[in-house]
Amino acid sequence: MDFTKELDWRGLISDETPGIRDIVSSEKITGYIGFDPTSKSLHIGNLLPIMNLVRLQKYGHKPLAVVGGGTGLIGDPSGKSSERNILSKESIQENLDSIKSQLEKFLDFSESIKNPAVILNNAEWLEKINYLDFLRDTGKHFTINYMMKKESVKSRLSRDTGISYTEFSYMTLQAYDYLYLYENYNCILQMGGSDQLGNIIAGVDLINKKNPGNSSPLAHGIVFPLITSNSGEKFGKTAGSAPTLDPKETSPYKLYQFFINTTDEDVINYIKYFTDLGEANINDIYNESLNNPKSRIAQKKLADIIVETVHGKDGLSDALRITDYFFKEEYNELSISDLEDLMESYPSSELSIKLLNSEISIGKLLVENNVFKSMGEMRRMSSQGALYINGERVTEITNNFNDSHLIQGKIMIIKKGSKEFFILKFS
Repeated sequence: MDFTKELDWRGLISDETPGIRDIVSSEKITGYIGFDPTSKSLHIGNLLPIMNLVRLQKYGHKPLAVVGGGTGLIGDPSGKSSERNILSKESIQENLDSIKSQLEKFLDFSESIKNPAVILNNAEWLEKINYLDFLRDTGKHFTINYMMKKESVKSRLSRDTGISYTEFSYMTLQAYDYLYLYENYNCILQMGGSDQLGNIIAGVDLINKKNPGNSSPLAHGIVFPLITSNSGEKFGKTAGSAPTLDPKETSPYKLYQFFINTTDEDVINYIKYFTDLGEANINDIYNESLNNPKSRIAQKKLADIIVETVHGKDGLSDALRITDYFFKEEYNELSISDLEDLMESYPSSELSIKLLNSEISIGKLLVENNVFKSMGEMRRMSSQGALYINGERVTEITNNFNDSHLIQGKIMIIKKGSKEFFILKFS
């Protein structure tokens, strides 16, 4: 098996330029993917491009991760309905440093191997460009007609907000990135999501135009499909904030819960996309899931692998421990830090501890903080025995809120029915 064949069985090629399969099966190449530096944290939506760089490296090819310190100052219009906020150079640099540490958990950068991964900041070359030289040497290869046909431009032109010249020019800068990497790193493959097809082809065309007279293309592109759930929701989009790949920003528990809650319909595909498990291993997990669906073996395997990669063995142990105690309702076994991690994954609020002295009833407290829509709803659930506070069933809602309702004097965990949780923190 080679790189493109593996992407095929994992369902990860949406489009490709002709000839790339023959090249990767017969020689070792250099390929790159760009990453947006507008945040300190890569998010779970970045898992797919990261894993495809991992696969590229696995087959002996050299992966380049290009972080857009230069293009990030401009903003890519692809998939965006409005202009991005432009960040300062200082903010971009802070984000770059953080992103590098996250990528190092997936890719091998050690010089002891033949094809170490490399992280590059495109500001290194874009900031050196003379504007007149760029227009003369690069801009002349782009016609307005060509650029207007790209989906990222067409979709914005149809809106009242339009598109600025700044973002309109983004395509030429990304194409120049590819040209620079081709000339300086012998890079002949750019990969990205399907929304990047226009930008990637622009780079391929620029390289070929700058090097005329060749019978076959000098550069290539592969784009991945848009990953959606069985319900049609874009992967990584949640009701709250999406988990990130930054251990400082997203706790092991929150990341674990995101993947452990993957639906049965999506989980095998997600294992194909986001892990490096082989086809035979995945088939075994699939068959075991069919034979024993309640075991959720596939979800556990998916969550275990990703959390251990991002947070290490200790992080995975913490996630499993919190999960175990939480669902056994053994809340007193959890530390304040553990309980605060839980707040990332459930509806939660922070309130003043002074409420202890206000003689407010437990019923009024929970209604006023949107745990229940009304006193009527609360009375109905409590009378049905479906209201729990810190694991204890509550049937009397007129009692005043007091210390006995708090774990370690700070946290209240409310359960409605069998699955709906709310967490209140008092400080």
